[in-house]
Amino acid sequence: MQGFEGFIYPNELELQWSVLIVLYPFITGLVAGAFILASLERVFNVEAVKPTYRLALLTALAFLMVAPLPLQLHLGHPERSFEMYLTPHTSSAMAMFGFVYLWYLMVVLVLEIWFDYRKDIVLAWQESKGLKRIIYGVMALGSRNLSAAALQIDERIGRFLTVIGIPSAFLLHGYVGFIFGSIKANPWWSSSMMPIVFLFSAIVSGIALITILYYLISWYRKTPVNQECVDTIARYLLYAFLIDFSLELLDLIHRIYEADESFKSLDFMVHTSLYMSHIIIQLLIGTVVPLLMLGSAQLFKIRPATRKLIYFIACILTLIGIFAMRWNVVIGGQLFSKSFLGYTTYKMQFATREGLLTAIVLLILPFLILAGLAHLLPPWDEEPKTARH
Repeated sequence: MQGFEGFIYPNELELQWSVLIVLYPFITGLVAGAFILASLERVFNVEAVKPTYRLALLTALAFLMVAPLPLQLHLGHPERSFEMYLTPHTSSAMAMFGFVYLWYLMVVLVLEIWFDYRKDIVLAWQESKGLKRIIYGVMALGSRNLSAAALQIDERIGRFLTVIGIPSAFLLHGYVGFIFGSIKANPWWSSSMMPIVFLFSAIVSGIALITILYYLISWYRKTPVNQECVDTIARYLLYAFLIDFSLELLDLIHRIYEADESFKSLDFMVHTSLYMSHIIIQLLIGTVVPLLMLGSAQLFKIRPATRKLIYFIACILTLIGIFAMRWNVVIGGQLFSKSFLGYTTYKMQFATREGLLTAIVLLILPFLILAGLAHLLPPWDEEPKTARH
């Protein structure tokens, strides 16, 4: 049961969107951010981040495969979701997500990974035996040509796919913010800044995740962390974080200046039920602290080993802050009454379809998929297979 204060309509006592809907924009944001980091090397020739290029692609694929599952579990009849492909409803932003997802998964991400790994797949097919040989044979799609001309074509096609993948990644996650921002009846969500804020926070979260994974994989494989690589990634993370924080601050200033009839109600909610998640976790722990850590590492002469530790901790805090931001948007936007006179609370269940246990499983699943992908397609071979630039 949920508690409530003041006058609130009966149909507002139960929140329609649970923690699974919090996970949905969080996971899709990680996908978009990871792909943007990969594009730095492939499109913008930032060679310093090359050690994380393949890792970023595989991470984006692993999380993208899990991205629709929170929505599927939330639906009462998930099998009906296929109807959006059979009977397209172009006026529905939610329905069109299926086509955006299918385009990004099958046309952009899978093809780019295939062209980038084609040489490795063919070589593994020729050298493997048993079940692995069958798997690599299927993945090779009958391709055997490893001539210089063929590899050059792979490179060109892969680069083209990355170029078109950048706006596709923006569309994939920007539309999530568009859905919230277009709900005019909810003043907490209704803002033209919402898609842009969601997009830049996605870039921040994706870069932070790849940095953490790069540290953990290097530790597991007992290989040194490339200092130039993490310094460069941290610099881009700081830039994206500053833009994201500035956009959120601008949106806040606009709301304060506008001060419509809902402002007092929302302000009261932020200082009561959302104080811990919004003020303490999102703004202080998840934004201000990592910004100060990243900024100090860039401005002052700090030993490399200390900088690495600062980056690692800052990235963890960043992910916590971005998740809190998603929580505050999805859950916070449902805690107040449409009359602005009452508030309800959200109490998460544990072992239910939309409970905490399900959310934990959905967060772990992409890492298991990533481990399987990394076993078949190792992302840590940093030796160039062919001239890329």
